[in-house]
Amino acid sequence: MSRKVSETIERFDGPRIAVRGARTHNLKALDVDLPRHRLIVVTGPSGSGKSSLAFDTLHAEGQRRYVESLSAAARQMLAQLPPPQADLIEGLSPTIAIAQRFGPALPRSTVGTLTEILDYLRLLYARVGEVYSHETGERMHRHSVTDMVDAVLALGEGAKFSVLAPVVVDAPGDHAERLAELRRAGYARVAIDGRPWELEEPVSLDPDARHTIEVYVDRLKVKDGMRARLADSLETAVALGGGRVDIEPTDGARMRFSDRFTDFGTGLVYPALTPASFSFNSPYGACPTCGGAGLRGGEEADDAPTPCPECDGTGLRIEARMVRVGGQTITGLCAMPLPTLAEWIARLSLAGNAGEVAAVVFGQIERRIAYLIEVGLGYLTLDRRATTLSGGELQRIRLAAQVGAALVGVTYILDEPSVGLHARDNARLIAVMERLRDLGNTVVVVEHDQSTMRAADWLIDMGPGAGAYGGEVVAAGSPRFVAKTQASRTAEVLAGTASMRASEKRGPTPAALVLEGATGHNLKGDRLVFPVARFTCVSGVSGSGKSSAVIGTLLPEARRTLNGAQTRPLPHERLTGLSQLDKVIHVDQAPIGRTARSNAATFTGLFAEIRALFAALPEARMRGYSPARFSFNDKSGRCEVCQGEGVRRVEMVFLPDVLVTCDRCGGARYNPETLGVRWRGKTIAEVLGLSVNEAYDLFAAQPSLRAKLEVLRDVGLGYIALGQHGSTLSGGEAQRIKLARELARKATGRTLYVFDEPTSGLHFGDVEQLLAVFARLVDEGNTVIVIEHNLEVIAAADHVIDLGPEGGNAGGSVVAMGTPAEIMATAASYTGQALAAAALRARAGIS
Repeated sequence: MSRKVSETIERFDGPRIAVRGARTHNLKALDVDLPRHRLIVVTGPSGSGKSSLAFDTLHAEGQRRYVESLSAAARQMLAQLPPPQADLIEGLSPTIAIAQRFGPALPRSTVGTLTEILDYLRLLYARVGEVYSHETGERMHRHSVTDMVDAVLALGEGAKFSVLAPVVVDAPGDHAERLAELRRAGYARVAIDGRPWELEEPVSLDPDARHTIEVYVDRLKVKDGMRARLADSLETAVALGGGRVDIEPTDGARMRFSDRFTDFGTGLVYPALTPASFSFNSPYGACPTCGGAGLRGGEEADDAPTPCPECDGTGLRIEARMVRVGGQTITGLCAMPLPTLAEWIARLSLAGNAGEVAAVVFGQIERRIAYLIEVGLGYLTLDRRATTLSGGELQRIRLAAQVGAALVGVTYILDEPSVGLHARDNARLIAVMERLRDLGNTVVVVEHDQSTMRAADWLIDMGPGAGAYGGEVVAAGSPRFVAKTQASRTAEVLAGTASMRASEKRGPTPAALVLEGATGHNLKGDRLVFPVARFTCVSGVSGSGKSSAVIGTLLPEARRTLNGAQTRPLPHERLTGLSQLDKVIHVDQAPIGRTARSNAATFTGLFAEIRALFAALPEARMRGYSPARFSFNDKSGRCEVCQGEGVRRVEMVFLPDVLVTCDRCGGARYNPETLGVRWRGKTIAEVLGLSVNEAYDLFAAQPSLRAKLEVLRDVGLGYIALGQHGSTLSGGEAQRIKLARELARKATGRTLYVFDEPTSGLHFGDVEQLLAVFARLVDEGNTVIVIEHNLEVIAAADHVIDLGPEGGNAGGSVVAMGTPAEIMATAASYTGQALAAAALRARAGIS
């Protein structure tokens, strides 16, 4: 690069993390300093090396040093981690990575389990919960021996009574063996079906009839000094009667006690309460019908699971669902939005020992709820399943947990925590990251959000391009300093020289999809209009109902009508206008494959054509190699040590699994014989290592391959390698690969495209490229519906549906609907306010 380093990197004094000669992935022997105890944002175009620096260099080294610090015995359980490719890394404190993708969420994981709030609620309900009978609805009681003693002494001085232990209760049989056991144990008298009986007398009971047998444990009279003997007798009776004790006064009604929760009228007995009683992962608390899963499979293969009818989807057995604290069941609390739960806790007043227990538990819960609300997750409920959360939501949950842990001297590394967050809530998220910094930590954030970049203490702008064209520090310093370098699109954004692209004023269209009466989740049934052959953006704060309306209702209804899919939409009255379309395509962010073998080349069909090219070469034909030989799924051609994956997964026990390069093939995936065949001087492994841009040049004379590669370039993926492991792709990258595959197919011009936050992981410049693709689709007559928070995307839309006004129960309504200009003119719209503020910032620059 021709510019002077002094013009692009600001000097600073103080403690720092020094990285020298970093060569991970596309980093070009990178030298960079990161000031410690600061909020640092690493930004730049997609594929410019941001994650390679933050996660694959800094965090990888931090994790390696942690393993090396363990005892020899502990290290034997773990693999030796290779150091990242760098000459020197100094000043690095222990690292904690909070990524969007940190392993698949367990099917039973919920917001409550991820935040540990549910653990505290289980403890509370086990200690102070009031139990009710599911048969009568009446309160059930249990008594300690002390409770029993106090109740008996209350009979008054001189009162005579007997202590009885029920050993058989309404059970058929002659019970001869049980009576013999009692006789051998030294008991002299029993009551059989209410009639006193001396055990020395012969007893003959009808074996077909039901009987009740009670043992007379003691006969006593209330007087001073008899408390100890009474307690001993009651303890004996409790042990003998399986927890039940009866007191039969000479003059008065019989008294019944149990050290278990018992309904004496029906005979219903609940087991002793423990925290496990309220866990759907424990046999003591799990619903016996669904095993704690809370869901049952649908009748059709494509049907979504339905709530278990036995437990109403809670996963808990009936006994747990009948326990209350302050009149609320634990399932009722878990269904409350977090602010509502916080209000309930604040109002609750428990006396005595229950109040002391609740004070300790609620202190932990309230702090966690406050942090979750602070990072913009107040719309969530504790029973929300982790599998339904976005990567951004999962990351912010972990971020809130780290703030609660209050660690000091740590290097936190975050991956786009603003993903899925409305512009209104960004300030609160930034405040949380600043709090981590103010505790004495270094916070490194990979981010594209403008407000986060402006709030940074230090900004590292990577680039200048992607892939082989990136891997360098374009500028580093305070946001003001970077804004003055004028060396990248990031500088343009900060300086205000880049402006949001306005929609192209395509004008109204008479045709539209109209969704009416949608009431799934928090939707309030408002009329939603999606113009046909236009670009519609659905916006609103997190939890406002965007996904419920589009992904949960409109999409499955369109799939059912247009594609013949057996999908079940959320409740709604009608969806009209589908006759103007011929198919629907949902381009989501799910990974393009579940194994390391999945990549852009296999997913888009490029790999099949490339393998055919190699198989047609004279060398391959002479050896008898078919196209299958060049597949890393074929045993004949792949490396058998790594089975064609190029990496080995190393289990790290209590650390995340690590992928290490295969020792045998060096990551090439193939055996030496297969690598002996070359096309234009390159092996099949070397071709897979090419970026899309490089492959486009190599295959310029191959029309079909060139067309597919051109589409990948059009959606901003020119930097990714053809064979890049699918597991390393971000959600936004996976979504754009899927889009490229669809764009490469023959279009009818009557397709409905649905996207969910497609700008995830995109820099300002990349977003413009994606908007150009959307414009192309609409110009061809297709309909594009996008769920998005990105203000640049919203401003470029033909039509906006803004939902809210808040998240959760306070959302689900149409706040505004119309052009971006009409949204900005709606005072009640948070999206409109954010659009207007962004326009002002763009004009003012970084002031």
